[in-house]
Amino acid sequence: MKKIIKACLGAGLLVMAGVTAPVQAAGTVPQAGQQACVACGLPDFTGLVEKAGPSVVNIRTFKKVPVGSGDQMDEQTRELLRRFFGVPIPSPDNPKGGKNGPKDDEEERPTGVGSGFIISPDGYIMTNAHVVDGADEIMVTLTDKREFTAKLVGADKRTDVALVKIDAKAPLPAVRIGDSSKVKVGEWVVAIGSPFGLENTVTAGIVSAKGRDTGDYTPFIQTDVAVNPGNSGGPLIDMRGNVIGINSQIYSRTGGFMGISFAIPIDEAMRVVEQLKKQGYVVRGKIGVQIDSVSRELAESLGLGQVRGALVRVVEKGGAADKAGVQVGDIVTSFNGKPVERANDLPRLVGETKPGTTVPMQVLRMGKTQTLNVKVGEWVMDKKPGAKQEEEPKPETVSKANALGVKVIDLNDAQKRQLGVSGGVLVEAVRESAQRDGLRVGDVVLAVGNTAVNSAAHFNAISAQLPAGKQVAVLVRRGDAGLYILLRPQN
Repeated sequence: MKKIIKACLGAGLLVMAGVTAPVQAAGTVPQAGQQACVACGLPDFTGLVEKAGPSVVNIRTFKKVPVGSGDQMDEQTRELLRRFFGVPIPSPDNPKGGKNGPKDDEEERPTGVGSGFIISPDGYIMTNAHVVDGADEIMVTLTDKREFTAKLVGADKRTDVALVKIDAKAPLPAVRIGDSSKVKVGEWVVAIGSPFGLENTVTAGIVSAKGRDTGDYTPFIQTDVAVNPGNSGGPLIDMRGNVIGINSQIYSRTGGFMGISFAIPIDEAMRVVEQLKKQGYVVRGKIGVQIDSVSRELAESLGLGQVRGALVRVVEKGGAADKAGVQVGDIVTSFNGKPVERANDLPRLVGETKPGTTVPMQVLRMGKTQTLNVKVGEWVMDKKPGAKQEEEPKPETVSKANALGVKVIDLNDAQKRQLGVSGGVLVEAVRESAQRDGLRVGDVVLAVGNTAVNSAAHFNAISAQLPAGKQVAVLVRRGDAGLYILLRPQN
């Protein structure tokens, strides 16, 4: 191991030596005044840090626990550690650095540490929602070592943005808010925060990608800036000194930084903060659909041309989408004039729309584009009914098995009313090949390709015309949800 280290250090010395004393090729003569400036163009972050550094704060959180409960971490803190959102502090002996001790049968214990940044001189501070989640007390430490007890103004778990406020009795240095929509991949950025409790630590890197979908509500800015537990809630700053994001997550298989970190775009964060400051919570639009991504195979089968849009799987009865005429199997391609490139674009676009507003929404249905006018509702917690549906008697008309390996029967009028459909057929038996592809007995087939199915006979006629071996998208209703299943017709 020592030999390897020496070899690496030696290589580093040679490279550094090359910076000041470049090797000239044989037979060449250096021109007068020529300088080797290998490091030319590398950024100097000192001025940026001097301006933005005083606006970054350290945040510590405390929770009241029964006396004598031991020093075991609670489930929330374990989750924070697992996701690398803040650092749990295991020692319960000195909860707040020598301040008041336990009262009655409860004591305050530190549960985590994170970062934040001042967004206005009157003491409003932005951070991550997970940094302050569940805290009974929030302590903010400035770079000049002043400490304040902060008040939680509001938090939005969906975007992981929180707003707290301190009363400093004097104007505080605030950051300059940038425009995350203008961020370019490859540009230099800086993170300032408290990794592992080390206050005002500065790390730098570049923007690796934009609009990164991690399965959350917000599309993240991906960087290779070193972000560790405790950096959560700190600012991501561009070379102009503007905050363009909030450091929120990292990707790791080892428990440490692996060169991939994610920041919430500041544009989205500021929209959330404006509502938190005004009312303490966020109001979002809702249209009442459950959606899924559009796969490449599905896009090709339906003739989309490219992978785009959001596939409607469930339409909430009586919801805004239902009233506008949205159907299970529709593919939403634009909302309020803005394109829906990916499934996660739709919830964000809908959420940004003020409830009560009527907006146009384009959907692709059976190969044709339709424009529906949707009056956006207000987001509330969904409650799914658990009542089981009564079984209807099976109709007598039964089709024969076909090229798709599916045996279907007609729906009676009662079944159609119950499902809220005008056509479709019920799957009574499934060949093994179709079952492997995901089709189940009890599914209701609504369409094959871009053709709506009216009856069992119609389904057979469509199936007979399908080219063998070429996948076809079959729109299926399963319970309250709709989904496309790709089947391959056989001879």
